Amino acid sequence: MEGKRFPLHLRTSSRARSILVSADTLKGIVRLTVPTYADKDQALRFAQSKSEWLAQRFAEAVPPIAIVDGTQISVSGEPYQISWSEEFARKPALCEDEIRVGGPEQRVEDRIIQWLRDRARFEFENDLIFYCQKARLEYPKLSIGDAKGRWGSCSGRKAIRLNWRLIMAPNMVRRSVVAHEVAHLKHLNHSKSFYEFLDALFEGDRRKADIWLKNHGRALHMIGASQRLVES
Repeated sequence: MEGKRFPLHLRTSSRARSILVSADTLKGIVRLTVPTYADKDQALRFAQSKSEWLAQRFAEAVPPIAIVDGTQISVSGEPYQISWSEEFARKPALCEDEIRVGGPEQRVEDRIIQWLRDRARFEFENDLIFYCQKARLEYPKLSIGDAKGRWGSCSGRKAIRLNWRLIMAPNMVRRSVVAHEVAHLKHLNHSKSFYEFLDALFEGDRRKADIWLKNHGRALHMIGASQRLVES
């Protein structure tokens, strides 16, 4: 890959129906998923054939951004700078264009992320109440996650899971994802009826929100991404 080498992580799966290759830009590895019945040599040749595409993915990757004193992050789409001082309270607080936080400096990232998760849950709960009342649907069970591959999900058991990182996106973008999942409470598919229901439910332009996530979502995943490396 243009002179660079990346470790290969090969995994066989009985659920896989085809050979899948992806670039894990956070860990700096190539992931290769192979169906149990597939030939591994063939899978390796397939991965090699994707070398240029993989190289491009790694080249375009946004580097992880540690949450430390001086880091700038967004809350509801507005930029704020992390400001740490021993004189500040341990619990983060918005103050004009800063997020002020105290306590041990080495735990700043942990406290900021927990604060963002709490704030996300508060906003998600309000959004769900709004859209469920508008749709005349029962309020679902809410859980907060951090999946790299999706911003939200809805199960057939009337439970919705949302990515806390949406709290860093503009309000319109966050609300579009919540409205999308609420629409799934009625239509657990992406049919014409689903999108008609979603368009009647969401007050904004969902296409603009989708474009925003496509253009900026990767950067949101890199905020405090070092924590993912520790947890995984």
